[in-house]
Amino acid sequence: MQLLQVLTDTKQKAEVTIDMATGLVSKIVDFTIGYAPKIVGAILFYLIGTWLIKKMVSLIAKFLQAKEYDPSLESFLLSIVKVALTILLFVSIMGIVGVDTGAFSALIVGAGVAIGGALNGSLGNLAGGVMMLIFKPFKVGDMIEAQGITGMVSEQGVFNTTVLTPENKTVFIPNGPLSTGVITNYTSYGNLRVDLTMAISPNTEIETARSVAIAAMLTHPKVLKTPSPEVNVLKVGDGMVTLAIRPYCVQADYWDVYFGAQELVKNAWDKHGIDGPTPHRVVITKSA
Repeated sequence: MQLLQVLTDTKQKAEVTIDMATGLVSKIVDFTIGYAPKIVGAILFYLIGTWLIKKMVSLIAKFLQAKEYDPSLESFLLSIVKVALTILLFVSIMGIVGVDTGAFSALIVGAGVAIGGALNGSLGNLAGGVMMLIFKPFKVGDMIEAQGITGMVSEQGVFNTTVLTPENKTVFIPNGPLSTGVITNYTSYGNLRVDLTMAISPNTEIETARSVAIAAMLTHPKVLKTPSPEVNVLKVGDGMVTLAIRPYCVQADYWDVYFGAQELVKNAWDKHGIDGPTPHRVVITKSA
């Protein structure tokens, strides 16, 4: 009797197991029949999408290279495009499979807003850097004046621009305010005019002072012969004649010419007896 009972229990358990297995297989078959087309479609969509993304990125890269944009800007823009298209591809695949993409899209938008708020200043610098890399108001090696800083651009990044000042200081200027402020580029046209002012006595003949000053500046090895240095009357008054001394040079020689030209002109004027202004004072005595 006990053996019969054991066999009966075993048979019942086996039947239950078979029923469970049959039900599981049936569900798998139903799932496969119902979702197989979607899965196959998602796989095909992924393969085609990745191929299209590669082609689009390649075309954009060729366009940027043809426009001769900065390599750092090219790499940054290509990364942005690739990431954006990849996210769009995966959202589309989820929609094909049957997943509700509404919540996922809302999550992406919410994350974007949160990140944008947290990185408000950095995004402004990023936008400014991209705009300057596209429109190129200056390039590496140019001497510029911006945000109260004058110096040579040593590096142009996406978030900030590095400037080397004449004092050999490295200054990092955020691209946000730099892109919206006034930028003076001293190198755009190849050479610079060095603006100096020197004064002579009002009794001195201006033409003599001019010719002597020009000849003296042309002896400087870094002063350009073309265009020729200029000397013009800037102001007459206060017991002196103020002259605008304007030699030309290349950007790299600016400070050598700035200091050297003044010394050469001063020594030449002394040699030719051209006097500088003499301070004077008028004293008026009133009788009681």
